[in-house]
Amino acid sequence: MAQGTFDVTRKFVRKMGTLASGLVEFEFAVGDPDTCVELVMPEAAFEEFCRNNQVEFLGAVAASATESATADFKWGMRQATNQRFR
Repeated sequence: MAQGTFDVTRKFVRKMGTLASGLVEFEFAVGDPDTCVELVMPEAAFEEFCRNNQVEFLGAVAASATESATADFKWGMRQATNQRFR
């Protein structure tokens, strides 16, 4: 993020997947899409959440981003749940 461009009126969602139980896993950010929290909620609640917050949807994270030298420090709870770290 460039300095001075943090805009709290912009909200971002990156849908990570849907669990077998029907819960939607997603990342939510305010102002800067690189600083996010991971959330899980039912599909209907997710759709209402996105509508109420007027979110901008982000695409999937590029595979090359996870292969860089700094990838050791870029992980989320979803990755921690599904893989072992060094």
